[in-house]
Amino acid sequence: MTTVLVTGAKGCIGAWALRALLDDGHGAVALDLPGNMHRLQLVLGDDLNRVTLLEGDILDAAALAETVQAQGITHILHLAALQVPAARAHPTRGAQVNVVGTVNVFEAARAAGIRHIAYASSIAAYSPELTFEPRTLYGVWKLANEGTARIYHLDHGISSIALRPYVVYGLGRDFGVTSAPTVAMLAAAAGQPYHIPFGGDMLYQSGRDIGRLFVRCALATQFDRAAVYNPPGTLADTRRVVEAIERAAPGSAVTYDDTALPFPTHFDTDELEEAIGSITMTPLEAGVAETIAGFREALEKRLVTPPQ
Repeated sequence: MTTVLVTGAKGCIGAWALRALLDDGHGAVALDLPGNMHRLQLVLGDDLNRVTLLEGDILDAAALAETVQAQGITHILHLAALQVPAARAHPTRGAQVNVVGTVNVFEAARAAGIRHIAYASSIAAYSPELTFEPRTLYGVWKLANEGTARIYHLDHGISSIALRPYVVYGLGRDFGVTSAPTVAMLAAAAGQPYHIPFGGDMLYQSGRDIGRLFVRCALATQFDRAAVYNPPGTLADTRRVVEAIERAAPGSAVTYDDTALPFPTHFDTDELEEAIGSITMTPLEAGVAETIAGFREALEKRLVTPPQ
């Protein structure tokens, strides 16, 4: 039986990855710190009881290795990270979680004889000029993880696929620098105004799509190299996002800033499809409408609260 360990499972992408695993009939083991169950409850609902939930810290290398072997893990999807702004506020902790934690995951896989890993890098590994000169420590750490994966393939034959998501939106996206468009969707669903504190062209990807792509990468055991890909999405300026919100929630009052984030706007996204096969991504307008509809239902059930 396929049993996938998802680290950082209580994040937005983690929750959607678990959704994809359950939908496809795979065993799912979720590892994360205590608390913060709201995203899993929001995305999984009653299916949450089909997930093996474990509390743990990827910095505890011995416990992590024991978990991988005791749970009969066959595949690993590594998403655990300390995101911006938390990583900026606590750089030492950020380096430990994002870099040392990733080494621990590879070591746990090596000890268990697992020969392939999927993990999250980030668009933050790039500079706006599309060079590998990131403008944040978070980006530096993600770039370091890509190097770690390359060495584990060279030294130990562990293959890997990393994805560099951009603006991930959807249910469960409530933290991180690029969560603002999703918070705007929640505000619109609640009939409240909201200001997105950035603008410019960015690639938008629904959490549902990105979660499923990560699962496909984790299950790609025929892979035999350490590769990093930019997943596809909808390239759009913030005005288009606001217009999509207004169509899904007429009368909404969402504004935005003109200041662009320090990330590139145009880069290749074709190589991932060449590696794992055909990819279908949700168009931006459809994804925004689905998200706002989901937030309306969640508000009625009191699973989320309007932004403050």
